[in-house]
Amino acid sequence: MIKKAIPRALSPEEVGVSSAGIAAILQDYAEKNIESHSLMIIRHGKVAYEAFRKPYGPDLAHTMYSVSKSVTATAAGFAISEGLLTLDTKLIDIFPEYRPAKEDENLEKITLHTLMTMTAGKAVSLMADKTSKTWVKDFINTKQGYAPGEAWSYISENTYCVGAMVSKAAGMSLTEYLRPRLYEPLGIESAQWERDSQGQETGGWGLFLKTEDLAKIALCYLNKGIFEGKQVIPADWIEIATKNHVAEIGVENGAPEDGYGYFIWGCGCSEQTYRFDGMFSQFAYIFGAKDAVVVMTDNEINEAKARECLEAHVEELFFDSEAPQAVEIPKWEDLPEIEAAERQPEREKKIEGKTIKLTPNYILSAIGLPLSILTFPAIYMNAVKPGPIDNIKFNFYEDECTMYWTEGNDSNIIHIGLDGKARRSKISLAKLKYTASSSGAWIDDRTLEIWIRPLESIGQRRLRFYFKGSNVTVTPSCMPELHDLAQELAPSLQSMVPGEAAYAMFKLVMLNAHKLLDADQKGKLK
Repeated sequence: MIKKAIPRALSPEEVGVSSAGIAAILQDYAEKNIESHSLMIIRHGKVAYEAFRKPYGPDLAHTMYSVSKSVTATAAGFAISEGLLTLDTKLIDIFPEYRPAKEDENLEKITLHTLMTMTAGKAVSLMADKTSKTWVKDFINTKQGYAPGEAWSYISENTYCVGAMVSKAAGMSLTEYLRPRLYEPLGIESAQWERDSQGQETGGWGLFLKTEDLAKIALCYLNKGIFEGKQVIPADWIEIATKNHVAEIGVENGAPEDGYGYFIWGCGCSEQTYRFDGMFSQFAYIFGAKDAVVVMTDNEINEAKARECLEAHVEELFFDSEAPQAVEIPKWEDLPEIEAAERQPEREKKIEGKTIKLTPNYILSAIGLPLSILTFPAIYMNAVKPGPIDNIKFNFYEDECTMYWTEGNDSNIIHIGLDGKARRSKISLAKLKYTASSSGAWIDDRTLEIWIRPLESIGQRRLRFYFKGSNVTVTPSCMPELHDLAQELAPSLQSMVPGEAAYAMFKLVMLNAHKLLDADQKGKLK
C-alpha cells in the first residue's frame, strides 16, 4: 500500500491557524489536568500543528471507542450507494431467521435510519453480555423502551447491528468491505478492530486508528468525500449523514445545542461544525466554515472538559485576514514513568527465573473481569475478555528486567526499564495487539513496582509485588484510578438506570467496584 501523508504547513500561520490559539488550548489541557495523547490541526488541506505526548507517537494506532461508530456509518454509506441497503432497510429483513412467530410492530419499524440515529428504541442494558455469540438475536429479543423514532437513546448495540447489516449484505467483514473503499484510497493500513466471538466487528467501539488516519477520514468528510482529487466517500452520503436528524438529545454526551446525525454529533460551538466522538475524549472535529479539521486523542473521561479546551478557543484559533503575532507553542511534558531506585540484588537473585503462581480469584472470573494487564475501562466492552494474569517470571539485567506472564490463552514477555526510562514491547491480549511501555523500581527490599501502559489503549496498569519468603502479594491499581473514573462516569449513566433508588444503588456499587476489581492477589514463588 502507498502511504499517503497529509501535506505539512511550514508554520501554523501559513494556513490561517494562530499559534497563540494553539498555545491557549495546550494551556487549558495543563490547567484542567487532562492526560492528552495527541493533537493535530489541519487547515486548507495542510497540517498546521501536530503534537504527541510521549510515550505516544504518530507511529501508533489509538483506541477510538465510539469514533468507531462514524466509521461504521461510513461503511453503511458505501452500502447504500452500491444498492446493497437503503435507509429504510429493516433490520429484521436482513436477519429474517430471528423474526418472531408473532408479528412485532415495533421490530418491523427498526430500520437502518432508526439505528443510525439512535432512535431504534431497544432498551439494551449497559451491562449486556458482550461474550454472547448471538448479538443480533439478543438485540432483537431485548424489550422495547419506546416505539422506533419516538425518542433518542445512546445504545452502542445499534451500531453493531448496522455493521452486521452491512457485512451480511456485502458478504464480507466490515474491514474487508472498507479496505478498497476507504482504507486503501486514504493510505490507511487495515485497521485493527475488536470483534465478537463470531468474528463480526463490534461496530460501535473497538476500532484502532493512528491520529493521522483519523484525520484523513475527517478531512475526506470536510471535502465532501474527496481525497487527493478523487471521490472516495459519496458526497450525497456525507450531506445526509452530517445533518442533525435528532435535534434534541439532552446533555448525556453532548451540549444542549448539539444534534445527532448518522452516528455523528452536531456541534453548536461553530458554524457548519460536527464531530466524531469517542469515550475518554477521542474526537475528530470538522469545521466546515473554517475549512479545518482538529483531531484529539486523550485519556479523559469527562468529555465536556476536554471538548471545552478546543471549543472555547475556536474563534481565536483560525483567522482569514491579518495574521496575529506568532508565539512559541509550549511542548507537552512526557507522561511520568516510575523513578529509578536502588536495586536489590539479593532479592533479585531469589526470584530470578522462578514462577509466581497466583491463587485464582473466582469472583472476578465469574463476573468476567479477571485481573489483566489491561485496565477495567479498556476491557469492559470487550467481547473476548483477557486475564487472569498468572505464571509470572522475572529476569534481571543491568538496567532493566523482563516479565513473562500468561493471560488466558496468551503469553507475553515485556522489557521493563529500571533506570527511569520505559521500554517498549509488543504483546497480544484477547486477540488484539498492543505496544506496552513499561518501567519499574524497587520501593524497598521486598517490594517491586511495575507500571505498564498499553499504548494503543488508554490507562496504565500498575502492579506492586511484595515478597515474603515464598509468599507473594500482588496489589494491582490503575491510572486513572477506578474510584475517580466511577465518580466521573456515574452521572452520565443515570438515564440508563430506571428510578432514583436503583440509581443510588448503582452509583454505590460503581464507587466501590475498585475494592473488588483491584483486590490484592495472593501467590506463591515456585
